Amino acid sequence: MNASRPKLSAMRVDLNCDVGEWPDADRLAMEERIMPLVTSVSIACGFHAGNPDLMRRTIRLARRCKVAIGAHPGFRDAEGFGRRELKITPEEVENLVAYQVGALAGMAALEGARLAHVKPHGALYNMAARERSLADAVARAVTRVDRRLILFGLAGSVLVEAGRAMGLRVAEEAFVDRAYDPDGTLVPRDRAGAVIHDERDVLERVRRLVLNGVVLSAGGTLVRLHADTICLHGDTAGSDRLAAAIRAELSQAGAQIAAVGDGEA
Repeated sequence: MNASRPKLSAMRVDLNCDVGEWPDADRLAMEERIMPLVTSVSIACGFHAGNPDLMRRTIRLARRCKVAIGAHPGFRDAEGFGRRELKITPEEVENLVAYQVGALAGMAALEGARLAHVKPHGALYNMAARERSLADAVARAVTRVDRRLILFGLAGSVLVEAGRAMGLRVAEEAFVDRAYDPDGTLVPRDRAGAVIHDERDVLERVRRLVLNGVVLSAGGTLVRLHADTICLHGDTAGSDRLAAAIRAELSQAGAQIAAVGDGEA
């Protein structure tokens, strides 16, 4: 997962955020502050979080802020917020991804919008990043629903490989508020230090990623990553402030900040 890729400096990079997961007033207000700062959003589709009303409201906000809209399908596990690994077959993965992407596409149609990408959530994302049969199932579902959709996957992972093998456009994703293991996978959330809260640490990671194409792993080694899109989690404390700081850091480093598919036919 550590293949050498070009530096990001002077290249396009998408800044994305996972949204539409919480219906309470404070979270909604936070998303309203974040949305103008990012270029893509991935919206919960009702399984791990979200509901039809929240989906439509979030799509409407995204359209108003002119950001790319994506589906964020996860396990049907609201209690565990889709972050618990479940025993599941490839066919079940294909079904749940197609079902949720179709649901969000329908809500987008009500607002005169179309989806740009699909990004699995939580445990589904991590399992598909390392298990080729599940990665193939995700990619197959996206292809059969709408092959114009861009598949977001962990940089260097088998999910990215599966998407390419299916003929999909893929966006390799890096995280600046999550810790990495030396093999390029994300540190599990139940381990101390898995989520990075300190703004200085986050911005240092942005600088390393943009200028050198690397992140510092939890083990102290440098992991080389190519990133088409950088994720900031919407449920990270102070994510609105972080989004503004990250965007400024990206601009200062010379990156062009734009959604993956912007300006393309």
